[in-house]
Amino acid sequence: MKEILESIILNIVDDKDSVSVVEKIEGEKYVYEVKVAEGDMGRVIGKQGRNAKAIRTLIKSLGAKEKKRISIDFID
Repeated sequence: MKEILESIILNIVDDKDSVSVVEKIEGEKYVYEVKVAEGDMGRVIGKQGRNAKAIRTLIKSLGAKEKKRISIDFID
């Protein structure tokens, strides 16, 4: 799951070296913390949060197939 999220983010941003995805497991919930360069944060979030919402929807649906609860946080 982490690899899929990383590949999605890497295809959106310009500064690929600053991308960091950290996976944390809190009980039954998987939390992914995504950090990108400050200039790329707007691209990842998108207008009115559309890109972020699409990324969350995609990853959550993939997690549902494996019966995992997933949350994605975009960190400044």
